[in-house]
Amino acid sequence: MKAKIAIIGGTGFYDAKVINNPEEVEVKTAYGKVQITIGNVNKIAIAFLARHGGKHELPPHRINYRANIAALKNIGVARILATTAVGSLKKELPPGSIAIIDQFIDFTKNREHTFYDGTNANGVVHTDFTDPYCPQLREILKNVMLEKGITFAKKGTYICTEGPRYETPAEIKAFALWGADVVGMTNVPEVTLAREAGLCYANLSLVTNFAAGISSHTLTHREVVEVMGKKIDLIREIFMETAVSMPAARECCCGLKEDYPLGK
Repeated sequence: MKAKIAIIGGTGFYDAKVINNPEEVEVKTAYGKVQITIGNVNKIAIAFLARHGGKHELPPHRINYRANIAALKNIGVARILATTAVGSLKKELPPGSIAIIDQFIDFTKNREHTFYDGTNANGVVHTDFTDPYCPQLREILKNVMLEKGITFAKKGTYICTEGPRYETPAEIKAFALWGADVVGMTNVPEVTLAREAGLCYANLSLVTNFAAGISSHTLTHREVVEVMGKKIDLIREIFMETAVSMPAARECCCGLKEDYPLGK
C-alpha cells in the first residue's frame, strides 16, 4: 500500500481514528521493521505511525527514528505532519497552547542522527537546516487554524533533550537563555532525518505543562497524557483538514533528495 501523506502521533496520540478503511502494514527497512496504519480521508491515502508504539512502550531515546522515516519514505510518503507534547519555558505559552514549531535546538546525546554516517553506500552529506520545518506545510497549518478560529503560536523554538527523565530547573533556565520556547524529547532526529530523506515535515506542538522550575508542582507523565487527551480530537481535526488542503505540488526546498532510497 502507498500513501503520500503521513501523520506521526506522539504521546497520547496512538491511533488516527478518523482514517477510513485502516489497514495495518509492516514495512521492512535497512534499519528495522515498522508498523504503519494506512487508510484514507476524502479519497486521500494517509499513513499513521505511532512514534512510541500503540501502548507507549518505547521511551524517546529508544525510538528507531531512522527506521520510521525510512519506512514512510518507502511507502511513498512525501509529506509528514507530526505532533509532540512539550513543556513550556514561557508564561505566555500555558498548558493547552498550540505552537507551529519553526526552529529546533538539539540537546540529545546518544541517538542515530543521520542516514549519512559514512559507514554505508549513502556516503557523507552535510544537509542545510536554515529552514528545518517545511514552510509550505507550516503555512497550510497556520491557515487551517486561522480559519477555525484557533489561538496558536505561529512559530517557536523546540529544544530536544535525551530523556526519558524530565529536565532540571537549572537546565530549563539555560535553555530559556538560548532562546528555546518549548522542550520535548522526540522531535530530533525525526525532523533532521525527514529532511535528509527529502520529505516535507511540520511539527505541531501541544503544551501539556510548564517546564521544571516554572511549574508550581513536580512533573508527571500522567499530566502530559491528560492534557493531550483533552486536545487530541482538535489535533486530529487540524491534521485532517491540513491533509485535504495540501496542493499537489510541493513548493519548498525539502525534496532535494526525494529519490534517495534509504536502503529500501
